[in-house]
Amino acid sequence: MEQRTTGRGVAGRPGPSEDIDLYSTPDGTRAVGNPVRRMILAALRERECTFEEIVALAGRAKSTVSVHLQDLAAAGVIGSRADPADARRKIFFLAGDLVASVSPEERVTDALAAYAGAYQAGSGNPFAFYNLIFRTIRVALMQEGIQIDPLLTRAGERIGEELYPAVADPETGRFCANIARFWEENRLGRVEVAETEPLALLVYDCFECADLPVTGRPACAFDSGILRALFSRHYGRPAAVIETRCYSMGYDHCRFEVVPE
Repeated sequence: MEQRTTGRGVAGRPGPSEDIDLYSTPDGTRAVGNPVRRMILAALRERECTFEEIVALAGRAKSTVSVHLQDLAAAGVIGSRADPADARRKIFFLAGDLVASVSPEERVTDALAAYAGAYQAGSGNPFAFYNLIFRTIRVALMQEGIQIDPLLTRAGERIGEELYPAVADPETGRFCANIARFWEENRLGRVEVAETEPLALLVYDCFECADLPVTGRPACAFDSGILRALFSRHYGRPAAVIETRCYSMGYDHCRFEVVPE
């Protein structure tokens, strides 16, 4: 298995130019740099797989895949159970949570100082200072090729659970209006309902991404987590929140589609 971030390094440590995924487990955070293992885990993030399916996906010998699975299981990143259709077969599933990724190829080169320009000292606006702190941390991580979107999504979901009672309403239109009011009162952005089927929300002046570098990818993992928790509670079942537009994609707003699962 790859090195554990809370302990000493072990054999198989990823090289300095390799991509690394970080997974949280009950026993600590694990760094996975091996490309085959990262491929296996990416597949298991989508759905559970049998051994034969993983072998076909990895394109490696069964013995090689077996070693990878044994190491991932020993590290607590994956688990397995008997296939109810055939007890001789195992079904593998993800037991750890992806919390961050490190990719030297994804580093941004924008000067960090450029993201402090919008803040005016002495303005008396605490929201502007909090936004400065948030975007400075995000850009500093992005400069090192570190993406913490999964961790931000999980944090957003926790915030959404706490926020729900303050905006709850059984009628979807009023519920969205309550969310928009909360966003505006707390300087998180301006929310508009763009469509109702499927429900689509637009966010202007988004606190999370309006000042981030343009990377061509959505960047509002924290907002997505909040909205996922809010609408899951509202609908009484899991809801997917998909960001289709973002300031970091070159748009002048963010767009979130909300789809009950």
